Amino acid sequence: MFYLIGLGLGDVKDITVKGLEIVKNSKRVYLEAYTSILTVGKEQLEEFYGREIVLADRDTTELNSDVLLDGADVDDVAFLVVGDPLGATTHSDLILRAVQKGIRYQIIHNASIVNAVGCCGLQLYNFDIKMKEQSLENLMRKQNIYEPPRFMSVSQAAQQLIKIIQRRKGEGTESTALLPSTVCVAMARVGADDQKIVVANLRQLTSIDMGTPLHSLVIPGNMHPIELDMLKLFAMDHSIKEQLSVLASASCSH
Repeated sequence: MFYLIGLGLGDVKDITVKGLEIVKNSKRVYLEAYTSILTVGKEQLEEFYGREIVLADRDTTELNSDVLLDGADVDDVAFLVVGDPLGATTHSDLILRAVQKGIRYQIIHNASIVNAVGCCGLQLYNFDIKMKEQSLENLMRKQNIYEPPRFMSVSQAAQQLIKIIQRRKGEGTESTALLPSTVCVAMARVGADDQKIVVANLRQLTSIDMGTPLHSLVIPGNMHPIELDMLKLFAMDHSIKEQLSVLASASCSH
């Protein structure tokens, strides 16, 4: 059996009981090491699991999947993924390759940023996670801005968004209301003990230090009054709280 096991977002203890049992009993254990960043080192995982772990880089996962799947029709092989196993299309492709080889597979789900982002107070059902064409990476490429780094910090993302806004204004194009004064939500290391949440405007976020990765940046649309009250808990300063109060009043009047 080929197991794709989510590790969650925090530390070594975030793995599920089911996932841990599978890891301990698997013939081989791989750690996918390129679509996300683990908050702890491989050595800590090995110590906690009591197992040797082999790092699987991009080439191994995407181009040499035979190495991962070898023998999985006879023995159990565990493939560990930070967050949830299906947070990247690469892992869906790995499942298809296993099926083509007649290898059974099982997914052990865990928390990912897609659901843990609710910690900031925004309601999950309002997130449009399919707006790939509006991703920062695609916006940067359309504006002929340099190739985005693999993992971008909040301040880097804010800087690039402002560049895009300025270029669009220069071209006479509306910036779709994405102005430097827009209230945004910055998050770092969601799920870890030292997670950080800051609500500020885009201009302020260009100079804020959120600490070590991973970072997330949310640009909300229309918000419910409860969401606005939750965001006040993480407001960077009094001016942001006032701005949120104004938005809440406007929301209640409609």
